[in-house]
Amino acid sequence: SQWKPSEDYAEVMELPADELRRRVAEAGICGMGGAGFPSSVKLSPPEDKKIDSVILNGVECEPFLTSDHQIMLEKTEEIIIGLKIIMKIVGAKSGFIGIEANKPDAIAKMEECLANEKKIEVVGLKLKYPQGAEKQLIKAAVDREVPCGGLPMDVGVVVHNVATSNAIYEACRWRKPLIERTVTVTGSIVKEPKNFLAKIGTPLVDLLNQCGGLTDNPRKIIFGGPMMGFTVADLNTPITKGTSGITILSEAEARPVETKNCIRCGACVDICPMSLVPTLIAEHSKKGNYEEAEKLGVMDCIKCGSCAYICPARIPLIQRFDLARMELAKRRKR
Repeated sequence: SQWKPSEDYAEVMELPADELRRRVAEAGICGMGGAGFPSSVKLSPPEDKKIDSVILNGVECEPFLTSDHQIMLEKTEEIIIGLKIIMKIVGAKSGFIGIEANKPDAIAKMEECLANEKKIEVVGLKLKYPQGAEKQLIKAAVDREVPCGGLPMDVGVVVHNVATSNAIYEACRWRKPLIERTVTVTGSIVKEPKNFLAKIGTPLVDLLNQCGGLTDNPRKIIFGGPMMGFTVADLNTPITKGTSGITILSEAEARPVETKNCIRCGACVDICPMSLVPTLIAEHSKKGNYEEAEKLGVMDCIKCGSCAYICPARIPLIQRFDLARMELAKRRKR
């Protein structure tokens, strides 16, 4: 007979919250959506921060990436059990799984497995970038607004990625450390784009070989998606715990563009999901006025890349924000 996770986790749920939290920490579980933040820290909110809701992030709003979609279809029960474990650790009474409407099969499978569950709900979300960001997901799923400079725990919420939930289940049930993850390898010049279950540390070139190689010389290799990922220069770069995908862009797709002066069109202001003024923040960062950039909210930027994508002057806004954040961090450390 086929083994089912849902029939074999009662003993895990009988463990005290401290033991479950310890197993998560020992397994080295971290945010697998890309942030890489230690999960055990998220599962240890201060005593004055009461958590009543846990949200699993299954949005995966980055173009090209499908690893979270894949794991929701193949590890549905494990993800749900992982959510129950998280809820027990933080003492939450309600659980939500946010999934965008372009994944109807994942929504249907989750709802099927949750047919008899009263404390967990699947929330179908509209297609809207960057809905996978924590603050936007919290607003869409439970209609709560995280204050500027605040954290999800400030509104009684903890957010984890669906892949992280699966890893938490494996850590608590099997004492399995985080040694592998699902990775999307994709791009127009990849012969056979695929999702892989790959060991942490696997060189990118090994995964590309399993895809049949490339049809053209790559212009840009991105760890993550094209909007929020970061570029690497070497095909031997290994995947990490936070590598949800690898996107390969061709010469035509990633050709260099000339940066021009800001024309004050306001497009970046209109599109910013955090209601910032990206052009002013970037200008202060360029001039070294990092305190002014901080006053304008540079630390609230979620690095979604929407402003840089829409900017007609092709100003490297995100890079300037990163510079300001790094300099501010250095000054605080000093």
